[in-house]
Amino acid sequence: MKKEIIHKIIKLVIQAQKLAFKIGIPNILQPGLVKEMVISEVLGHDLIHSKRDADACDPNDPSIKYEYLSCYVGGSGQLDRMFKEPKEEREKSLYRIRRNKKIYFAIFYKDNSLKIKVIYEIDPKVLVAEAEKQLNRSKNAISHIGINENWASEKGKLVYQDKQ
Repeated sequence: MKKEIIHKIIKLVIQAQKLAFKIGIPNILQPGLVKEMVISEVLGHDLIHSKRDADACDPNDPSIKYEYLSCYVGGSGQLDRMFKEPKEEREKSLYRIRRNKKIYFAIFYKDNSLKIKVIYEIDPKVLVAEAEKQLNRSKNAISHIGINENWASEKGKLVYQDKQ
């Protein structure tokens, strides 16, 4: 039974990759990509699948960019590999936040990992201020910036809530 299920999963992933190729996505298994697809669909954004760009953009104006953070209920969303120093690298790291019109923080259910519980919209300036605080406190030159649902609900705006 287990082998048959694994075989079926592999066939479905191969089918998903073939579909992804048709829209220019070379690796459907790129970390975080499927969740970014789910978030962009809920918010009506166009997905950007490149690792070197924002996560999505406005469907009518690709210059308007959005960054997505996500976690499971009770967790925290992270911006990985943010530089505290040197100054030039820190500015590049903070640009990953500043380049966006909005930041969206999606919280997924633990027992249904592709179903969104809530999404908060966060002003990039607010997240930059938090990132600066966390970087200043860090003992490391490279850190992860983390935010949780309490922070997002206080500093952001609820833009989606599951009806469950």
